[in-house]
Amino acid sequence: MSGIWGWFGGGSAAQKRKDSPKNAILGLRTQLDMLQKRERHLQNQIDEQDAIARKNVSTNKTAAKQALRRKKAAESTLETTLGQITTLEQQINAIESANINRETLAAMQAAREAMGKIHGKLTPEKVDEEMAKLQEANDLSNEIATAITSANIGQPIDEEELEDELNALQQEEVDSKLHETGGSVPVHDKISLPAAGTGALKGKQKPVVEDDEEEELRKLQAEMAM
Repeated sequence: MSGIWGWFGGGSAAQKRKDSPKNAILGLRTQLDMLQKRERHLQNQIDEQDAIARKNVSTNKTAAKQALRRKKAAESTLETTLGQITTLEQQINAIESANINRETLAAMQAAREAMGKIHGKLTPEKVDEEMAKLQEANDLSNEIATAITSANIGQPIDEEELEDELNALQQEEVDSKLHETGGSVPVHDKISLPAAGTGALKGKQKPVVEDDEEEELRKLQAEMAM
């Protein structure tokens, strides 16, 4: 276990440790390439000596036997070479797997450290606390908005004053119509409209309105006769 963690460190020593597997794999592949070339050379020798032995098997038994001896020697050397090639391939695979494991472990450690820096001292309890504070702030904001929109800013409106102003506008409209038709109403007989929802008109107001209506009707009949 200590050997694995020994890979991690800083400075040039750490870089050398990081490059060591790569250098080892590079050296092994170089040696493997050389052995594979030797394998092809030995195989060519075996094929060549086999051809010589077959050529001289009937005509020159001595030459044929010598070719077979050389063939056997090449086959023995080839067998050794193939064993070396298999060993090197196994070593390369082992180093590559170990290097991948180391790099994976280093990546996982870096990820853990990054997560630690991101979270810092953050805990589920602190998250819940912050969320509660955020909710309180939102509730307060909503209450403030409600208070602002529901507040009556300025002086309150006097409903009786509005009724008086409405009655005055109605009286002006009646006077304007009488003026257009040529009629007149005595000042003391002018209509005084009651407030909305109140009782009937008082005093001489009703007869005045009836007289005015009759006069208007007569004028309209006169205009139509023309």
